[in-house]
Amino acid sequence: MTDLMRRIPEYPRRLVSVVPSQTELLFDLGLDAEIVGVTRYCTHPADRVKQRTIVGGTKNLNLDLIDTLRPDLIVANKEENECEQIEYLAQRYPVHVTDMATLPEALQMIQEVGQLVGKPSQAEQLVSQIRASMPPPIASTLRVAYLIWRKPYMAAASHTFIDDMLRVAGFCNALANQTRYPVLTADDLRAARPDLIFLSSEPYPFRDKHRAELEVICPDARVELVDGELFSWYGSRLVKSGAYFAQLRRQFIRQ
Repeated sequence: MTDLMRRIPEYPRRLVSVVPSQTELLFDLGLDAEIVGVTRYCTHPADRVKQRTIVGGTKNLNLDLIDTLRPDLIVANKEENECEQIEYLAQRYPVHVTDMATLPEALQMIQEVGQLVGKPSQAEQLVSQIRASMPPPIASTLRVAYLIWRKPYMAAASHTFIDDMLRVAGFCNALANQTRYPVLTADDLRAARPDLIFLSSEPYPFRDKHRAELEVICPDARVELVDGELFSWYGSRLVKSGAYFAQLRRQFIRQ
């Protein structure tokens, strides 16, 4: 038994989630009244998150407000939350900090969270559904530049969850020679020689109007809007990712 599990009740009754994808996961594991606090970016499930106390944004949590909720477990993430704030909370409450960069690590995270909140069988069932839904591996050389931000342009490179999901979807990351989320100039994008440029719906809300500027920079690349949640949310939303990836394969990859 880990030190964290020793510090929390067998069945936590007051949960605060400060990660949108993991908020959705907690609801989908069968929790409801136990979830007392979420962030303003926790949008799923829409009909239930709006009934919870909003404890700020993922990177600017209202620590005093969290204190009033008296959580017996806080679910956070190494990448999405500010280290200093999470360290402060960890001195006062049990905090489970997730950290994953691959699909297998995300599935392991789901199982771990299921154990912590007393829903291990539900977590195992969810993991099985996700595994079964993913398309089979393929060898594709189609290069994708996956953009997550504009002004400046930023992309998901290697050592990111999105990078692994591009692989699962059947694409090659055109920025694989870089790490994390590099800032890119127009020249950098051209040098990457992408066959496709994916404009993610989050965290920057790319729209149709942004396609033209990328088509000017990389006239030989096809520019497409993609659902960022299905590439970057590493909780229960992964159940929907497999079918979406199969659709993208049919659209772009000759098999």
